[in-house]
This record gives sequence, structure tokens and C-alpha cells, in this order.
Amino acid sequence: MTRPWILPLLLVLCGSVVAAGLLLSGSPAAAVAFLLVFVLLAGVNSPLVFPKSIGWLDAQRRSAADGRPVVLWRSGCKYCLRLRIRPGRSARQLYWVDICRDPVGAAAVRAANDGNETVPTVVVAGRPHVNPDPEWVREQLSPSA
Repeated sequence: MTRPWILPLLLVLCGSVVAAGLLLSGSPAAAVAFLLVFVLLAGVNSPLVFPKSIGWLDAQRRSAADGRPVVLWRSGCKYCLRLRIRPGRSARQLYWVDICRDPVGAAAVRAANDGNETVPTVVVAGRPHVNPDPEWVREQLSPSA
């Protein structure tokens, strides 16, 4: 459960140490700027940026019912973050499965990627696609797809 929060916590801790050093050296404006940058980086790399994750089995059932893609992801993955941010609001229409929290989802990723936990893996109509282009994923959400 705590694994997705390790990177954000490390970023906040490092930012705090740098900001404290700058504050002690007499640069309060730089300290605040550094701390804000590190907090922003922590927020972007935290699970808070992603929609609420559901379990792999539930995501499969829902996807079979409405045809929306399932994204198997992991916190701290820059490619997962790109897939979350670039499609904009339409990314909320996807079903997100955090493989750090769902061992069945992690097993599905390994089965699709020759034993590797390569994310993001997007499952569309039962077919896995490893690290697809975010625009392609957005096209899969359109009614004509």
C-alpha cells in the first residue's frame, strides 16, 4: 500500500532539506520556490493525479460491458503519467488498475509482456497494447471506435 507514496514522500523530504538549507543561508524566496517545485513534483508523481483505481477483474467486467479501455499502471511511471495527462479529461473515462495494489492486475501485465511488469499496458477489446500513444488511446474512447 505504501509503495506508490515512496517517490512523492522522497521528493517532499528532499525539497524540505534543500529549502531548509536555503532558508538558513538567508534566501527565503529561493527556499519557498524550491519547496513549491518539489511539492508540485511530488503531487504529479503521487496516486492523487490518477482516477481511483479499481481491481483488474472488475475492470475487465466493466470494459466488456461498455467497451472502454483498461489501463494497467504503476505510480511513479513517467509513461503512465504521460498517458494520464495528455488525453486530458477523457482519461477519466478509462478504467485504471494500479498493479501495485492489485496482484491479479500485475499478473495480467506479466502475462501480456513475457513476464515483465511493463506499464502502461492498455487493454482494448481483450488485446493488450504496451505503452501506446496517448492520442491512440483517446481515439479508442470516441463513439466511432
